[in-house]
Amino acid sequence: MNITLQKSKIENRHSEITITGSKSESNRLLLLQALYPTINLENVSNSDDSCVMTDALKSSSNLVDIHHAGTAMRFLTAYFSIQEGREVTLTGSKRMKERPIQILVEALKELGAEISYVENEGFPPIKITGKKLTKNKVSLKANVSSQYISALLLIASKLENGIELTLEGEITSVPYIKMTLSLLDEIGVESSFIGNTITVKPNTKNITPKTLTVESDWSSASYYFSIAALCEVGTEITLSSYKENSLQGDSVLVDIYKSFGVETTFKNNSVTLKKVSTINRESVIEFDLANAPDIAQTIAVTCFALGLPCNLTGLHTLKIKETDRLVALKTEIEKLGGTVEITDKSLHLSASNTIKEYVPIATYNDHRMAMAFAPIALKAPIVIEDAEVVSKSYPTFWDDLESIGFKITK
Repeated sequence: MNITLQKSKIENRHSEITITGSKSESNRLLLLQALYPTINLENVSNSDDSCVMTDALKSSSNLVDIHHAGTAMRFLTAYFSIQEGREVTLTGSKRMKERPIQILVEALKELGAEISYVENEGFPPIKITGKKLTKNKVSLKANVSSQYISALLLIASKLENGIELTLEGEITSVPYIKMTLSLLDEIGVESSFIGNTITVKPNTKNITPKTLTVESDWSSASYYFSIAALCEVGTEITLSSYKENSLQGDSVLVDIYKSFGVETTFKNNSVTLKKVSTINRESVIEFDLANAPDIAQTIAVTCFALGLPCNLTGLHTLKIKETDRLVALKTEIEKLGGTVEITDKSLHLSASNTIKEYVPIATYNDHRMAMAFAPIALKAPIVIEDAEVVSKSYPTFWDDLESIGFKITK
């Protein structure tokens, strides 16, 4: 389904949106709930990825298809490795079969796991035979996807001797690692993160029954930060439910969007974004997004829509996402009239003064491509191809945009 967003305006100067639970937190907690059934969860994400994760954890089949859900692929590879006596083939979409899994597989094998490749070496689908893992020392390069690291940490307390994970080199995506460790702490699992070594102790006790509420998703909030930045001074958008001391790395949006004249205030588990000033057109926006790569698309499109140049670095993990997001950003922004240069870990956008109208934006089976480009409709009409892809993380996105004034033709 392609949709057209006509040139729109936020008529209500104070809009309110409720956003579903964080996909990152939900998927971690769903796995922990499967390991420790005394945990109860509230405000779990209604995203495709979290639904896939839920279904896979409940499935008794020996073939589990996680479609496009990269987080589920990494986390479930670790989970099924410790399900003693169970044999599972874990597969996914065509794109998923192109996304590397070897680093995680080798780490699990180092701990004693039994995993083999069904088609291509280093890539899904993989065949996993669950067994008891007694080894506890393993090393990983520190600049790999944090999901590989989190996958190991999430199962660590169920290993006979826990885990001692050494990260080699400069660590990236630290907030996501700390999120995992904080959630382990919340359920009563002991861990430490000293220097480049993470230790998780084995847990032999029952987890005390408890209910955990998932915070709303900051990655989904990013599109409203972009919208606020493109609006008139005085426009306010309130989002719920958010915490000022969030575990999510993308909460760095609060500081980043100050550069775009957006002020953020927290009150009663909600966050209000207010456009308080215009931006100096001579500004150059520069950010290292190594700890928050999922908001790179949003920031790049915000800059393009405002005619601002930007230099974004720390983007090396974007090449192995739902698509090669750096190439996709360059292609689609240039269709709109922008000029973009990329390397394997950075993006440079030149300042531009015009936005071509009714340009069809390809989404590459990538939910973030669809949502990141949508705010451009505040400056010029735009077409989003395969718009239903947003269901991967934010199924009600288009309805929520309409509720605050976006004019959408389906």
